[in-house]
Amino acid sequence: MERRVFLASTATAILLPRVAAVQPSTKVPRVGWLTAQQAPSLAPFLDAFRDGLAKYGYQEGRNLVIEYRYANDVYERVPGLADELVHFPVDLLIAQGAALFEISNRSWPVPIVYVISADPVSSGFATSLARPRGNMTGLSLMAVDFNGKRLELLKEIVPTLRRVVVIGNPEHPGAHLERAFSEETGRRLGLTIGFVPTRSLDELTAALNAMAADPPQAISILADGFAVQNRKPIIDFALLHRAPVISGWPVFAQSGALCTYGPLLTESYRRLAYYVDRILKGAKPADLPIEQPTKFELVVNLKTAKTLGLTIPPGVLARADRVIE
Repeated sequence: MERRVFLASTATAILLPRVAAVQPSTKVPRVGWLTAQQAPSLAPFLDAFRDGLAKYGYQEGRNLVIEYRYANDVYERVPGLADELVHFPVDLLIAQGAALFEISNRSWPVPIVYVISADPVSSGFATSLARPRGNMTGLSLMAVDFNGKRLELLKEIVPTLRRVVVIGNPEHPGAHLERAFSEETGRRLGLTIGFVPTRSLDELTAALNAMAADPPQAISILADGFAVQNRKPIIDFALLHRAPVISGWPVFAQSGALCTYGPLLTESYRRLAYYVDRILKGAKPADLPIEQPTKFELVVNLKTAKTLGLTIPPGVLARADRVIE
């Protein structure tokens, strides 16, 4: 009897490691990254996103898989790329920028986290920031009140300023809020604010040609994907007519605008990781309020100031987070 017990226990000891070896390993979550843009334009933001993931214990290639899809500015490709990711399959889809608008008319079987420049409520993606709709939530880069702060900044740099043109796409959800805030601030500062709608490149070209007869003293650009793509003709026009340009995202200052004041974009993309972590751990998108920027940066282009013959006040330079020389 003792010999039988010994043989049984020995056989069990021999078999156990083999059984353990074929047990399924922990499932590695898979996330889809979907954008209408090109890869190089988003590289610093993806780095910030990965940095955010690391703080929650995720390392791409080790315990998280990220599948990337870029439409390379061909918006019609976005729905097909989304289908690819969903059938991959991924556990969660991140929709960046305009990509969300290209897929929002369909119901998707996976939760969606987004980062957009538009107002989510005006877009129809939420009842309020606290109440996202459907199976998606995320971050908005729009901070409406900063349109007023940018005009205050312009007035501080150019005390004689009287006439400002705001260039923006009226079809961009939330643009009407930005326009209203700009006009309200303009009245308070004694500025005449003109709004120039630019829905397309043709419309932008026509508007710039029309303004050439009586150029504004300054231009404020409402930041969105269209404005980023077409910033060069606006800034070139402004420099030709010695009109300072201000906007919300650093790419405008890097391209020749006098200054930008708006969200610290890398911080917003870093914050995306919070949503990914919560949803992968079982949270429902509808239970995660939409967030707006909480950190901001002022970028001043001294080279442009010199070209325009402007002196940046010491107080503005002291507040600048970055200075381009």
